[in-house]
Amino acid sequence: MASKPSAKSLAWPLFDALVDQSPFRTVNPWKADGTFAPDYATLRKLLAVPLLLGAESRSGVPALALDVWVAYELRRAGLDPDAVWPRAEAPRVVDRDVLAFIRSIPKNAGRDELLARLRKGAATGGVGAASANIAGKNYFKQVDVIMSSWQTGPELLISTKRMDSSFGKNAANRVEESYGDAKNLALRHPLAALGFMYSLRSTAYTEERRQFDWIVDLLTKLGREEDAYDACALVVPEWVGEPLIPDLGPPEPDDAVLDL
Repeated sequence: MASKPSAKSLAWPLFDALVDQSPFRTVNPWKADGTFAPDYATLRKLLAVPLLLGAESRSGVPALALDVWVAYELRRAGLDPDAVWPRAEAPRVVDRDVLAFIRSIPKNAGRDELLARLRKGAATGGVGAASANIAGKNYFKQVDVIMSSWQTGPELLISTKRMDSSFGKNAANRVEESYGDAKNLALRHPLAALGFMYSLRSTAYTEERRQFDWIVDLLTKLGREEDAYDACALVVPEWVGEPLIPDLGPPEPDDAVLDL
């Protein structure tokens, strides 16, 4: 009997299609005055995918929508598409030097077969993976969006968190955990740029305003520490209806993780 497909396996084709169909995908986001113009229209569509699938927080799909958008914007900004993880195609995490080597192989010498094996993620010896664990000063940390290579090591590390309910119960804990993660990564990779994106449903503002203001204040302080995050961002999605994504704890582990 075939196993039931995971929520992520259902979500990835939708995420990829939305990114590929975006009219802004190949548009230069940099304005003449040096400011960056984010593609918020694509973000709205990506955030709707977990609602369409009814995906719970434990599936990792709600947070993955943010990861896909951040990586998409980094590529739009001009960074090497193969160095930004998750990549726009499978395998989502693989060193760009590996891809460069495979692409240099003549087509009649097995290039297509090697690329196909990487995309499937099977029998690759850990070269390709769905996500990446980064070695920190005290412990390994799964980082959501990364720019890295074997030659340079991590250059850009961005963590994302998302909450759509139970704000008073768990929101502050998520921010506090992120503060510790920033210290752990910054002490091991002092030259890497660190970012943090927090998604908080608009009902936190309308129904738990005191908690919302506290979280905003914590995020502001996270971006002021010299040895923590270089930049923090807050996303406030709004939709009508009951929450379809209850907060049930940490997401399920990925099938494949690349340790760096």
